[in-house]
Amino acid sequence: MPSTVANPLLLGEGLPPFDQIQPQDVAAIADLLQELEAELSQLEEALQPTWEGLVVPLDQIGERLRWSWGIVGHLMGVRNSDALREAYQAMQPAIVAFYSRFGQSRPIYEGFKALREGDQWSLLDAGQKRIVESAIREAELAGVGLPPEQQERFNAIQMELARLSTEFSNHVLDATKAFSLTLTTPEEIVGLPESLLALAAQAAQAAGETEATPEAGPWRITLDFPSFGPFLKYSQRRDLREQVYRAYIRRATEGELDNRPLIQQILELRRQKAQLLGFNTYAELSLASKMAPSVEAVEGLLEELRVASWDAAIADLEALKAFAREQGAPEADDLKQWDISFWSERLREAKFAFNAEELRPYFPLPRVLEGLFGLCQRLFGIQIEAADGQAPIWQSDVRYFQVKNEQGEAIAAFYLDPYSRPAEKRGGAWMDDCLGRARFQLGDRSISRNPVAYLICNQTPPVGEQPSLMTFGEVETLFHEFGHGLQHMLTTVDHPGCSGINNVEWDAVELPSQFMENWCYDRATLFGMARHWQTGEPLPEAYYEKLLAARTFMAGSGMLRQINFSLLDLELHHRFDPQGTETVEAVRDRIAAKTSVLAPLPDDAFLCSFGHIFAGGYAAGYYSYKWAEVLSADAFSAFEEVDLSNEAAVQSLGRRFRDTVLAQGGSQHPLTVFVDFRGREPATEPLLRHSGLQAA
Repeated sequence: MPSTVANPLLLGEGLPPFDQIQPQDVAAIADLLQELEAELSQLEEALQPTWEGLVVPLDQIGERLRWSWGIVGHLMGVRNSDALREAYQAMQPAIVAFYSRFGQSRPIYEGFKALREGDQWSLLDAGQKRIVESAIREAELAGVGLPPEQQERFNAIQMELARLSTEFSNHVLDATKAFSLTLTTPEEIVGLPESLLALAAQAAQAAGETEATPEAGPWRITLDFPSFGPFLKYSQRRDLREQVYRAYIRRATEGELDNRPLIQQILELRRQKAQLLGFNTYAELSLASKMAPSVEAVEGLLEELRVASWDAAIADLEALKAFAREQGAPEADDLKQWDISFWSERLREAKFAFNAEELRPYFPLPRVLEGLFGLCQRLFGIQIEAADGQAPIWQSDVRYFQVKNEQGEAIAAFYLDPYSRPAEKRGGAWMDDCLGRARFQLGDRSISRNPVAYLICNQTPPVGEQPSLMTFGEVETLFHEFGHGLQHMLTTVDHPGCSGINNVEWDAVELPSQFMENWCYDRATLFGMARHWQTGEPLPEAYYEKLLAARTFMAGSGMLRQINFSLLDLELHHRFDPQGTETVEAVRDRIAAKTSVLAPLPDDAFLCSFGHIFAGGYAAGYYSYKWAEVLSADAFSAFEEVDLSNEAAVQSLGRRFRDTVLAQGGSQHPLTVFVDFRGREPATEPLLRHSGLQAA
C-alpha cells in the first residue's frame, strides 16, 4: 500500500510509525474493515481451492488487519489512556464481528476441505499442511457448522466475551493505580532497602511531592510489582505489610471496578460457547487445539507434580515458623500470607548469607543485555546490535535492536520496553509479534519480510544517575521473554500462518522461554554479565555458589503455587457450574485444600485480578507453564549431559536447538519438533531434579 496514506494506522506494512499515532486515528480502522469485507466477499465468489487461490489471498487480508489492529492492542498494553481506551472499545465490536465473519465463512471452509482432498495436497510441505488442517479446525471451533440461529448466538457470545475481557483488564489496571500508601516517618520504613526507598521517593515525586528524596521521604508504596514485591519482602512493619497485602488481593473488588460479576459472566458465556460447539465444557474446547490430549492427561501431570511438591511445601512452612520462632517473632506460630515473603527472605539471608538486594548492583540492565546477547551468539550464532533511532518508538525508554546471522545479514529486529510505568502500562512481562516472517510474491518479485518482536518487562526503572539495577528474578524474566522472542525471530519458515510462534500449540509455546531461564545459572553466562555497575568488579564466586544453592529454596512452595493456579483454572472451566449453588470462592477453597499449605484468607479475591485466565489467552490453559516446563527442563538437560563447560558440544547442541525448536515454529507438531531435538519423548525427571524435588 502506498505510504501516502494520511492515517498512520492504515499504512499496512513496515514498522509502525509510533511517533505519529494518535487515539483518534483508531476510528479509521472502520474504513479498512469495509475494504477487507469487500475483498473477502470477492474471494469467496472466485476462490480456487489451491494454495495460491485460497491461502495466499486470505493471508493478505488477515495480515493487513493484524498490522493495524495489532498496533492498537500493543498500545493498550504499553501506553494506555482514557482516549485510547474509548477508541479501542468503540472499534472492538466491529473487529470481533469481522473475525467471526472471517472464521465462519462457509465458502472458505469448504475451500480448505477441497484443498485437503484435492490433487495439490501431496505437493504441499508439512507446514502448509499444518496451516490447512488448523484452518479447518479453527473454522469448526469458530462455529462455521452451526445453524444460523445458533451461529447468531455464538457471535453474540464472542462479542460479549471480548468486551468483558477488556473491561476486566482495565479494572485491574485502574485498581492497581488507585491504591498507594505514603510513608513519612523513619519507623515506617524500617528494613526497606535503598533501591525501594529510591523508587518510592520517585513515585512520591511523580504524585506531586516534588521535595521527596530517598533519604527523607515521603515514600509512596504502590501495588505495582517493583514496589509491592520488595515491600512485602523487607518491611519490618507487619501491620503495613498486612495493609499492602490485603489491598493487593482485593484489587478490582470494589464499586465500579468490581470484577466478580464479570468472572461469573465470563465463565457462563464460555460454557455456553463450548456447548454450542458440541463440547461438554470450556476446558475440552480449549484443549481441542493444544498439545495435551485431554483434561485427564493434564490433571495426571499436575497430580504427579503436586505429590512431588506437597511434603516439601509443608516442610518449607515449618522451616519458616521455626526460624521466626528463633528470632523471637510473636507471629511465629501463626504466620499469615503477608509474613511468608518476609520470613522467606530472612531465612534465605540466614541460610545462604545474602539477600536479593545485595545482588542488584551486579546486574545493571546494560551488562545483563550484553550477557544475554553473548549467550545467543554462543548458542545460536547470531549477533545482536543496538539500532536505536532506526525505528519510531512509543516511549523514550524504549530501545530497538537488530539481529544478524553468521554472515552478518539482518534477519530480525526487536523493541525492548524494560521499565515499569504503572500509570499507563499493564503489569507483568510479555513478548508479542510486531511483524512476522513471511515471503510474498509481488508480481514477478519474491519479497522476504524479517520478523520484528515486542519485548515488554516491568522491572525497576533507573533512579537518578543509576541504571536499572535488576534483581536476579528480573534477570530471569528478561531471559524468559527473550526466549519467546527467539522463537519468533529465528524461524526459518516463510508461511506467515506457521512461522515463529504462529500455529505453535499454546501449551508448548513456553518451551523456549523457560529453556532460556536455565542459562541464568550457567557459570559462563552468569559471569559474562554479572559485574558491579560502578566498579566493574565481577560477581564474587561465593555469591554464585549461594545462587546455585538457593535455586531450589522453597521450590516445593513455588511449584505448588503454580499447580494451585493451574488446577483452579481447570476446575472453573471444566467442573464448575456458574449457574449452580457453589461459588467461585468455594471452588478456590476446595482446590486450595490440596494445593496450598496456608488456607486462603476469607477476603482473598486474587481471581479478580487473574488476568491470565480472564483477560489473556490462558483460560483452561494456565497448566501450559508446567506442561512446557517439563519440555524445557528436559531440553536443557541435553546440554547438562554433554557438560556445560564443553564449549564445542554446547555450541553444536545450541545450533541443533536453533534449527529445530526455534526454526521450525508451528510448521510441525511440537512433539515432533521436541523429538527432532532430543531424540526421544520428554521425561519429567529433569524438572523434578532442577527443582530439588526428585527424591519425592
